Amino acid sequence: MAIRAGRSALHLHLLALAFLILAASPCLQARVDHRKQISDWSRQPNFELQNISLSRKDGPHLLLGRSEEITHRKLRGRIGVRKKMEVVQQDDEALVKLENAGIERSKAVDSAVLGKYSIWRRENENEKADSRVRLMRDQMIMARIYSVLAKSRDKLDLYQELLARLKESQRSLGEATADAELPKSASDRIKAMGQVLSKARDLLYDCKEITERLRAMLQSADEQVRSLKKQSTFLSQLAAKTIPNGIHCLSMRLTIDYYLLSPEKRKFPNSENLENPDLYHYALFSDNVLAASVVVNSTIMNAKEPEKHVFHLVTDKLNFGAMNMWFLLNPPGDATIHVENVDDFKWLNSSYCPVLKQLLSAAMREYYFKADRPKTLSSGSSNLKYRNPKYLSMLNHLRFYLPQVYPKLNKILFLDDDIVVQRDLTGLWEVDLNGNVNGAVETCGESFHRFDKYLNFSNPNISENFDPNACGWAYGMNMFDLEEWKKKDITGIYHKWQNMNENRLLWKLGTLPPGLLTFYKLTYPLDKSWHVLGLGYNPTIERSEIDNAAVIHYNGNMKPWLEIAMTKYRPYWTKYINYEHPYIHGCKISQ
Repeated sequence: MAIRAGRSALHLHLLALAFLILAASPCLQARVDHRKQISDWSRQPNFELQNISLSRKDGPHLLLGRSEEITHRKLRGRIGVRKKMEVVQQDDEALVKLENAGIERSKAVDSAVLGKYSIWRRENENEKADSRVRLMRDQMIMARIYSVLAKSRDKLDLYQELLARLKESQRSLGEATADAELPKSASDRIKAMGQVLSKARDLLYDCKEITERLRAMLQSADEQVRSLKKQSTFLSQLAAKTIPNGIHCLSMRLTIDYYLLSPEKRKFPNSENLENPDLYHYALFSDNVLAASVVVNSTIMNAKEPEKHVFHLVTDKLNFGAMNMWFLLNPPGDATIHVENVDDFKWLNSSYCPVLKQLLSAAMREYYFKADRPKTLSSGSSNLKYRNPKYLSMLNHLRFYLPQVYPKLNKILFLDDDIVVQRDLTGLWEVDLNGNVNGAVETCGESFHRFDKYLNFSNPNISENFDPNACGWAYGMNMFDLEEWKKKDITGIYHKWQNMNENRLLWKLGTLPPGLLTFYKLTYPLDKSWHVLGLGYNPTIERSEIDNAAVIHYNGNMKPWLEIAMTKYRPYWTKYINYEHPYIHGCKISQ
């Protein structure tokens, strides 16, 4: 990842350098100056007469003859000037179009994912910051250009010298992105490269040819940046789908130990609280033991009355033993916890649930496991996210069946397993949802995260029933009024839209698009401080915004338990893990 970031940084640096050199090129500057000179010259009303002096002694006849000649010269001069200006203007317009096209392509590059060095980052606005790194990169670019020119002109000695200096600079620069990371020999390398570049300039400099080489390098760098960006997207999505070895080890060891327990030791205390509507109930559906433990621990550690909190965990068959064993060994204080297996919900079958029926279809299996398999990293980046295994799991769709899973409860707070709780959440039970079913934080800005981003408005079933500018909202922390849910038959509405999307013509995959349809005009907007999102993809969230949030959400690919997690956000999650725990330490899960 670091190597790709370094290469992308160098390509971005090349884009900037090429534009600067093209703009400052002597031949282009001369053409601009020439155009300005012609323009200024033509504006002088009697410019043809400047260097013609007429003596009185020449007489009126000579004066008359010369006057006619002067008139013809004026006409010829004006025609010549006009033609020159047209040629220069056409040439300049072509150049401007080419450079503008390059600039527009470079704007499409997302510099946020390319690493520390980027010509558009704020810390690089200071011209003196990391100046030696910048200078070495500039020298290497010019050395490549001059090496090509030297070889084409049979200057083989100079060609070999340029290649030698280029290799030395590459070794010195390495992966450095700041002056402090450069070796002591860097100054000598810069000096030596400067000398050979000066020699090459004296022998080889040709404005037109260098300009052409820079344009070719600019185009090549632009294409490489685009390719690297696609590969980075593919690899990050692939990493997001994986389970780290440590967590897999943890789950296996816990599962083995759970099934060695006698049945009477597998029960949790306080089972009488599970259906008490006067307590604070949470729904958490997860197949990740470590992530679920962080959600429960962070909620309890920040709760004012832990004994009044009840956690309803649902997992799959593979992780049922591990999830039970973890919380039997690490009970959440005085709070109540209960773990269930989604496969034990016999009512949740393909005859009742449209998603289960669709997942069993041949078309869906073809989509997931056979069709359109990418042959290269870059070609697979666009579709991989929609083939994430989480879309095949009923744990992801169980959120649409909350009243069926918990029929005795009036309200429940739904939590994703990639969140961390930082404040007491009991205030959410006091929020009046005004007859709505779902309490959620809205995510729309001026033009993004609105319905038209998630849904296909070219389909009349969508365009005739929904506003494309309606504001989106977030899953991850949602307060659901189960009484209103039953009255409005929310599950029935979900089934209707899910059946209509069997061929994925209304939306692609996932639970947010059907959630937006199902809870349309039935969602109450909560204050944004309850739920801050983006810690799994956005590196620019303000520290104060995170610290003041009741819940922070690592939505995105960079989950806190993955190696690709953003370092600055990870401590908010790791603080709720005891890395000295025998199971965690034994599976080599480190901070």
